[in-house]
Order: sequence, then structure tokens, then C-alpha cells
Amino acid sequence: MAKIKYIEHNGKEHEIELLNGFSVMEGAIQNDIPGIDADCGGGMSCATCHVYVKEDWYDKLPKKEMGEDDMLDQAYQPKKNSRLSCQLIVSDQLDGLVVYMPEKQV
Repeated sequence: MAKIKYIEHNGKEHEIELLNGFSVMEGAIQNDIPGIDADCGGGMSCATCHVYVKEDWYDKLPKKEMGEDDMLDQAYQPKKNSRLSCQLIVSDQLDGLVVYMPEKQV
């Protein structure tokens, strides 16, 4: 299990515990955390689960799979620390991960 902190664009924080194997996106959807739309349900065919990963976590995450950068190009205001939350799979190593939601999803 891992505790994941989601921070909405307005600064409101949500911290939840997720079982290993779930995605950060699934955690947001299952816990009614606003700011992650997940229109494609985690199929990496949209960018509506776009998040900004807290800078000190970015290099600790698994590398992006092929295609994630292409989807992030369609996201609202992508940055160097942008990731698709559907591609972030929870493990013990992600305990304490912090993600920020963009102002809006495209």
C-alpha cells in the first residue's frame, strides 16, 4: 500500500491509501477526487488524467512508456514533470507520492 497525496489546482489536498497494483488515476476516481476526468478509463488514449508530479518524486517514478509523451502533448499546459496518472501504478515505492492537478483537463 502507498499513501498518495492529490492536490487540486485550488490547493485543496486529499490523501488516500491505495493498494498496490492500482493506478493513481483509479485512486482519484474511486475516491471522488476532483481534477482527474479519466475519459478513456485508463487506456492512455486521452490526456484527461494529466497530473504534475512533485519535482522531488519525478526521477523516482518508472520511466514513461512509449506513447505517454504523445498523449501529454495534448494535455492542458504540460510541463517537464507532467505524467498521465493512469500510467503511475501504485507500489510500496510510491508511498508519499504527491501529484498536483492542472487548472483544467482538455
